[in-house]
Order: sequence, then structure tokens, then C-alpha cells
Amino acid sequence: MKRLLLLFLFFITFSSAFPTVRMMENEENMQLAQVLMELDSTPLEIMKTPGVGCLMWPYGYTLPGVEKSTTYSIIINYTPDMARTAVDEAIQEGLEVWSKVTPLQFTKISKGIADIMIAFRTRVHGRCPRYFDGPLGVLGHAFPPGPGLGGDTHFDEDENWTKDGAGFNLFLVAAHEFGHALGLSHSSDQTALMFPNYVSLDPRKYPLSQDDINGIQSIYGGLPKVPTKPKEPTIPHACDPELTFDAITTFRREVMFFKGRHLWRIYYDITDVEFELIASFWPSLPADLQAAYENPRDKILVFKDENFWMIRGYAILPDYPKSIHTLGFPGRVKKVDAAVCDKTTRKTYFFVGIWCWRFDEMTQTMDKGFPQRVVKHFPGISIRVDAAFQYKGFFYFSRGSKQFEYDIKTKNITRIMRTNTWFQCKEPLNSSFGFDINKEKAHSGGVKISHHKSLSLFILSIVHLLKNTIYQ
Repeated sequence: MKRLLLLFLFFITFSSAFPTVRMMENEENMQLAQVLMELDSTPLEIMKTPGVGCLMWPYGYTLPGVEKSTTYSIIINYTPDMARTAVDEAIQEGLEVWSKVTPLQFTKISKGIADIMIAFRTRVHGRCPRYFDGPLGVLGHAFPPGPGLGGDTHFDEDENWTKDGAGFNLFLVAAHEFGHALGLSHSSDQTALMFPNYVSLDPRKYPLSQDDINGIQSIYGGLPKVPTKPKEPTIPHACDPELTFDAITTFRREVMFFKGRHLWRIYYDITDVEFELIASFWPSLPADLQAAYENPRDKILVFKDENFWMIRGYAILPDYPKSIHTLGFPGRVKKVDAAVCDKTTRKTYFFVGIWCWRFDEMTQTMDKGFPQRVVKHFPGISIRVDAAFQYKGFFYFSRGSKQFEYDIKTKNITRIMRTNTWFQCKEPLNSSFGFDINKEKAHSGGVKISHHKSLSLFILSIVHLLKNTIYQ
């Protein structure tokens, strides 16, 4: 406390660090000294290892900051150790270390009084209450934000300042001192820029630790969030070979394919394909539906997350949406992946992951014995189903860009095609189906083809060609 009082008197005795540039009133000196006295009763010390100096308040302490638009100026002198342009660059880069993680903006001025006045001095200098101790001692000192000397930063001219190589890197020391000028104390984190002892780092590497960032952002906040430009909604292309669907359902004499905000419509007896916005039919329906089916009562049910809507014609019925749990799903089910109603049995199959539920449309209850694994009830369908619908007695199961035509009477896959085959697209189907073709029906005529037999036929064909070549 005695040292603090002495420092207080020292501040009053000397009224200006740079008398040729600006005068600091005694009242401002008293305010700064009062701030320092309130911080801590710990004696004021200067680090000696060599160190970087600041008025020592407790580790991790932060002061109120400067204005977010701050000026700085290199006054009186430049160090002769470096070219002026190199000094300017080091100072600017030292400030940018902090502006990159805060809203702070620094502007250099050549005339007038700046918020951060920068100088290279030796030993006792001007009317600054701090002094330097010659080579290899204190490298610099800075004053915390406040009136008068607040923010000012001084570097010891007795040191050898460099841009790189031997000596002390001006950029690293300046960045540290500017941390003090902006309101940071020393850090006990040895990886931090604000650690009190000078550590030679590669100046090309980013010097701030997370502790430094947390400290400076606690005063000034983080970088302002740049408003992201909303993405233009993408328009799906009917003949994209990778096209997938969110949901598919029949609707009277047509089939509807849902994708994002859009749908395609095809008619049983017309080859034309219509492409529409879902909102043009049902304005209140959300985009990105997850399942849909037509029930025996000429109504469509569409699903998204835990809700479903019931539609008659082009009108959504009152009191919808309702929870999918009113259909009998347990609470653990949060969404339905696909749904299809068998018009013959009037049973609806709901697909959730690898499981399926069966719903009786007549009694409006879930059938007992369900859920079952999809592959158990529909042998060969060992994939998760994205969309499903019934057409001319067949079920069509979609997964990704592939679709499986399924004979529900014989329980067999009869054809594999692209999901957009319905749109008269000409792209050939890739033969890599991603499932065990030994267990499934291939798309050509429903004939089982094993990998071994296919390989044998291929080898025989090669041998036959070789024979023809040899005997020619």
C-alpha cells in the first residue's frame, strides 16, 4: 500500500509523459492512480526475466476497455534497429492480433493525440512514472485504458529490436503490450501471449491462446456475426441420376413425388409429367415432407416429424395436424420414414428405420404382432425405406436414387430401377446395387442370377473370343 501511495504521489508530481505532445491534468493523474490503488494491494513490480512490463494487477484481471474504434500513433521517435516500414508493420500486426477476434478497429494517425501513443524510450523518460532498466530487463510497458496516459505503450530502446532472427521480436512484444493497453492483465497460462515472460515464437504463427481470446472477448465481445445470405432454394431436376424423393403417394389416378418444396405428378394414362410447388395445392403444408399415403377413403395423409395432416382433394381437413402417436405409435417414435396402403387388404404399412408397423384402416388401430423388421415381413428389402407407394398391385420401395419393384403376393423383388424412371429418363442404371443379388430378383425378367454364374458366363465369353482370334 505504501508503494501505491508513492506511485500516486509520483503521478501527481509528473504531469506528462510527453510534454511536447500533450499535457495531462493533475485530475486525470489522480483518477488513474485511484484506479490502480483499487485493483489490488499487491506491490507494483516489474518483471525481470527478461519480461514485458505492465502495472501488476492480479492474474486474469480485466479492466474496462477502450472505444471500439481506436486510434494509435508512433510519436517522437522510431527505433534505429529496424526500418521505419518494418516498425510500422510490426505495430500494425500487433494490433491486428486483437482486432481479428474482437470488433476493435485501429486507425493510425500522424497528427494529434491518439488513444494509444507509442514510443521507444530509455531508462527514465520524460514524465512517465515508469522507467526502463537497460538491456535484457523490462522490454516494454503499457498503461491500462483510462484518461491521460491510459493506453500508452513504451518500448525499451536499449533492447535490440528485430523483425526476425536475433534480438527481441517487436511484433510479439508489441502484441503483448497492446493486450495491456486494451485492458488485459498477465496470464498464468504459459502458452498465452499475455504470459509475463518473453517467449520467442515463430511470428508467422497465430500467437493468441484460448485464454487470451477469452480475456479480450470478455471486455469487447467477439467478432460481429455476418448475416448469412439465405440460400436460394434449389430446384430439383427430374432426370438427375442421383435424384431422391422425400415421399411418394398415389392420389386417385395419379402418383405424386415429393421433393423439398416441390412435387411431380404423373397420370396413369398420360405420359406428361407436371412439376409444381406443394404450396400451390396446399399452402399451409410444410416443405420436406417425410412420408405420404392414400387411404381407402380417398384421403391423403402426409407426415413430417411427429405430426401428420389429412387431405381430401385439395383441402386440408380441420383439426390437423395431429400427433402421429394418435395412430398408435409409441412415444419413442419421432417420425415416419415412409408409408403405403395395400388397397386389397386395407392395411397400411409404416416404415420407421428397420422396423415396420401395420395399421388397420377399418378399425383405425395398429395390428398386433408389430412392429416387425422390414426384412422379415418383406423378404429381400434389407434397406431402410425412404418412400413407398402401390401401383398396379406392386409395392415400390425407394432408397436413395434406387427403387425396388416388389410383388407383394410372391414376396419377391421383380425389378430394380432408378427412382425417376417414371419420368421417362434415359440414363442407364448402374449395376452396382449395394445388396446381395443372390438373395434378390434381378431387374431383367425376374430371373435369379448369382455372382458365380455371371462370372462363369463372362469367362466363357472371353475364351470364345480368344479361340476365334487364334484360329483366324
